[in-house]
Amino acid sequence: MFKLFGKKTPIESFVAPVTGQLIPLTNVDDEVFSQKIMGEGFGVRPSEDEIHSPVSGVVKSIFPTKHAVGITTENGLEVLVHMGLDTVELEGVPFSELVEEGDKIKADQPLMQMDLKKVEEMGKQTTIVVVITNSDKLQDTPIITMQTITHGDSVGQFNLHK
Repeated sequence: MFKLFGKKTPIESFVAPVTGQLIPLTNVDDEVFSQKIMGEGFGVRPSEDEIHSPVSGVVKSIFPTKHAVGITTENGLEVLVHMGLDTVELEGVPFSELVEEGDKIKADQPLMQMDLKKVEEMGKQTTIVVVITNSDKLQDTPIITMQTITHGDSVGQFNLHK
């Protein structure tokens, strides 16, 4: 941690939510995410169906279409785990919940099942996107590089403003 005037800068550690190819947010094939309109973050092109939490916190929302989960960390970061691109149109068909709203969860805890084959058969991309929707709380972010990653592996630490 960094010290500034004798006080520690809060940090939030993120882990890979799924095994696959880690990609910078700017490489996600969706302008809302790649242009960081929703906030800072990263993407993973998954190679498995079980999606895990990238952070510890509380499940604040599971979208009715089950394609996204909102988590709030102890430091107040609002993290959106978005499963697939344009998958809201699939009306929840390829998704199964493994947690409920209000659950306290740990980083790398299973969140959802996403039937990758079904998503692809329905003509959608399977990229998992993790964004911090209140990125104004961030002091800086780690550099995300393309690499193969396993769920639970460290993606990096995001430094927060005090």
